[in-house]
Order: sequence, then structure tokens, then C-alpha cells
Amino acid sequence: MSQLIIAPILLPLLTAALMLLIGEKHRWLKARLNLLSTFTGLGIAVSLLLWVRTQGQAESIGVYLPGNWPAPFGITLVVDHLSALLLVLTGIVGSCALLFARARWDGAGASFHALFQIQLMGLYGAFLTADLFNLFVFFEVLLAASYGLLLHGSGRARVKAGLHYIAINLFASSLFLVGAAMLYGVTGTLNMADLALKIPLVPEADRGLLHAGAAILAIAFLAKAGIWPLNFWLVPAYSSASAPVAALFAIMTKVGLYAILRLWTLLFSGQAGASAHFGGEWLVYGGLATLAVAAVSILAAQRLERLAALSILVSAGTLMAAVGFGQAVVTGAALFYLASSTLALCALFLLAELVERSRSANEAPLDDEEDVIPSPLESPHPPKGINLDDEQKVVIGQIIPWTMAFLGLSFIACALLIIGMPPLSGFIGKLNLISALFNPQGLGVAPEQALGTAGWTLVSLLVLSGMASLIAFGRLGIQRFWKPEERPSPRLRRYECLPIVILLGLCVFLSLKAEPLLRYTQDTAASLQAPDAYIKAVMSTRTLPGPTTLANETQP
Repeated sequence: MSQLIIAPILLPLLTAALMLLIGEKHRWLKARLNLLSTFTGLGIAVSLLLWVRTQGQAESIGVYLPGNWPAPFGITLVVDHLSALLLVLTGIVGSCALLFARARWDGAGASFHALFQIQLMGLYGAFLTADLFNLFVFFEVLLAASYGLLLHGSGRARVKAGLHYIAINLFASSLFLVGAAMLYGVTGTLNMADLALKIPLVPEADRGLLHAGAAILAIAFLAKAGIWPLNFWLVPAYSSASAPVAALFAIMTKVGLYAILRLWTLLFSGQAGASAHFGGEWLVYGGLATLAVAAVSILAAQRLERLAALSILVSAGTLMAAVGFGQAVVTGAALFYLASSTLALCALFLLAELVERSRSANEAPLDDEEDVIPSPLESPHPPKGINLDDEQKVVIGQIIPWTMAFLGLSFIACALLIIGMPPLSGFIGKLNLISALFNPQGLGVAPEQALGTAGWTLVSLLVLSGMASLIAFGRLGIQRFWKPEERPSPRLRRYECLPIVILLGLCVFLSLKAEPLLRYTQDTAASLQAPDAYIKAVMSTRTLPGPTTLANETQP
């Protein structure tokens, strides 16, 4: 199974290279290759998650050495509970975004399919790598692809937002390099597991330089995660991107959060000596500020795409604040919330284009008209005795075109998930998060100390942000679905409806089967808070014997 760890990286890399050789004249072939590679990558990610889940606590970490050099000298890839969960989420989001793009967006520009595969390669690599240098490499790979994907479809709004997006990410990448260089100067290594061993041994005279390097590195990750005040670029960029690209970007903000969670629990755990839990309070307060600003901004959202982008900031603030508490139960609840909110936000970005389509004056024509889903016709002759309105239409019993019914029900489902209302998984995630804040030792165990100011603030903001989202979704829902306007129902294609159904269906499945995922996320959080198993697995992995060694051993 360890040989399979590198497959999520190699598969999109080879697929993208093959697509560049094929050229744009055979776009239909590139689309099929893209679908095959993306679904295969999802299957590999699910296989890795099942393998991690079925192993014991000590054996649930897989390590692969691509260059056959032992850690910390060579490249190391690691899959554990956290990385496997994010690999599966990446595969699901990528597959659904690609299905939606097949309706028409993949033909709006050149090299869409190759860029899409390179984006997946960068995401998979960032979640699997175990050293800071290759984390930087995969960050740059996914960002380089995202620059092209953000501009896909052209338009002034995309170009303007894209310039801001490129500038802030180049600046964050520069901070990444500076922070990594400072850590290397103090510890002499960039391997995450080796850093965890070296940091407690750093002399007191170098401790300030260590903390400065870690803080600079954290700023780079926080900017990519969308934490206030470093998130001014996110809403314009995500709301201007095409629907499938914005849906794929819903998982990209989680890369910064993943890097913070991985490095903070490894490098500054309780075993880090004088540096234990360094910066935890800043994570909490930064998350709370992000959550508060995003909740207020949501009240002013007038477009569904902007509402979806602001909801990403609400999710990012909630997750960052929860992670900053450094408690396994709270982190486990936050990871469940991460899975549910990512799927819901991806569905909302896809749904936003379909809802806004009938309002757009510049709607792109759909080709392949025989695949367009028609709207059923109302009866032209209502029976006698039925109440009619001023326009001689039936007041009771009017037939709703099924396209509008589909969009309306999907909108309600997305709203319930993001607001956190029962009975869907968004409510379960927020309820477990609030319960974990009040019971950090678990249900039935009296907490050692009462919930502090930061905890009460997070609970209050969770409730208030939900109310703000309820107001925003309610206002947009009335404008888009209930406001009496003479607009034709938007034309939908099957490729556009299917991914939304899949994403919302998965959220319903999480609602019905919440216990297994909660158990998995709690195991993930427990392993993060006790990083000894991760460090041991990485540092104890031995290289494979080469041909010369084998030949010498077989000689008499």
C-alpha cells in the first residue's frame, strides 16, 4: 500500500503531460482523459483512507521515500488520518467540478484540462508531503495552475481580481521562503518530523529567531487560508471565477489551514519545551476576527457568488479558532465541520451560476441542444371554477417548472448546511463543536476549568454568524425564487445538475452516518495531539536495498 501513496501525484502529472502533447484540436479526448484520471485519483484516495482507517493506531501511517533516501535527507511522502481525509475531499470536489465544467466551461479557454490536472497534483502533493521544501514546491504548483484557471473564460472582473490574487500569493510565497530559511538556519533541517525532534533542543539564544521564522511562515499560511486581515483578495477572486473553478478553490483554502494544523501540532506540541503551544492564542483571535468580519459582510451580500465566497471566510475563521484551542475533542469536531462545509460550499458555487443564469443578460448559448433539459409546460386551459389571478393564471395549483423546483430545493439544502440548521450535517458539525467547547474532556467528564472568554466568544459568533447567514440566504432566496418577475426558467444540462445532486447527497449521507465520520475525525485529532507516532513512522522508515546490495547478499 505504501507504493500507492505517490500515485495521486504521478497520475495527474502524467495526464497533464499527455494532454499537452495531444493539443487543443482533440478537446473531446482530453476531456475524457481528464474525467478518467480524476475519478481514478478519487478511487486511490478512497483506498488510502480505507487502509488508514482499518489499521491500528501505530500502523495507520504510511510512508513512501520516492528517492530511496532516508529521512530527513530525501523526499518523504506520508499519509495518515488527516491527509487521507483531505485527499478524499479533494477527489470529490475535483470530480464534481469537472463534471460541471463538461457542460460548457471546459471549452471557454485553452488548456483547461491540463491546468485542472496540475491543480489536482499540487493539492494532492501538499497534503502528502512531509517536508517544508516540497510543501513550498506543491504550493507553487497549485498556485501556478490556479492563476490560469482563475482567468479561464476571460472578462474584466476576472483579470482585475486575478492580478490581486497573483500579487498577494507571490508575496505570501516570498514569506514562505523567508520563514523556511530561518527555520533551516536554526535547526538545520526542513523535514517536519525531524523539526519536531530538533526544536526542543534549540538553545535559548536562538529561540527568538526560531519563533520569528515560525511566525513569518504562519503569516504565509494564514494569507492562503483567508484569515483577516489578509483575506481581502479572496472574495473578489472567488466570486469572479467561473463556477467549476470557484468550486475547486473551495478546497484550496483548506491547504493553508492544513499546513497550520500539521506544523503547529508537530513543531509546537506539548513536547516542544519552551516553545510549546507557541502562537496558539493568535490562531484563536485571528479566527474569531475572521468569523466576526465575515458574518457582518455576509449581511451586505447581494450576489450568490459573493455570498458563497464570504461563507468560505466564515468556515475558515471557525476552523482556525477551533484549531487554536489545541484540544483534541474540539479539533475533531472542527474536522467534521470542515468536511461538511467544504462539500456544501462546493455545491453552492456550482448552484450560484445556475440560479443567476436567467438574470444574466450575457448568457452563453448552450450547444448540443438535444441534451438540454426542458421545462414542463403549464396547462394552457385551466378547468372551470378555479381561482385566477389578474393575469388569468391559476392561483392555486400552478405547475412549477422542474428546473426551478430543482434549483429551489438545492438552494434550501445549501442554506441549511451553511447556516447550520437541522437536520443536515452542518447542524451536526456546529453542535458538536459547541459541545466540545463546553466539554473538552468529553461528555460525562467535568471540565477542569470553565469556558473562558475566547470560548464564549466563539460560541456566540457561531450562533450570530448562523443568524447572519440565515438573513442573507433568506433575502437572496426571496429575490431569486419568490419575487414576481417574468423570467424564463434557466435551461439546465444533465452535467450541471448531477454534481450538485452528488454533493448534496453526500451531505445527507454524512447526516445519516455522522457517527463513523465523527469517530474518524476524533481519531485524527487524537493522533495530531500526540505526534510521536507520526515522528517515529517517518524517522524509522528504511530505504529499500539496491541491486548491488542484493547481489552482494546473494553471493556465497
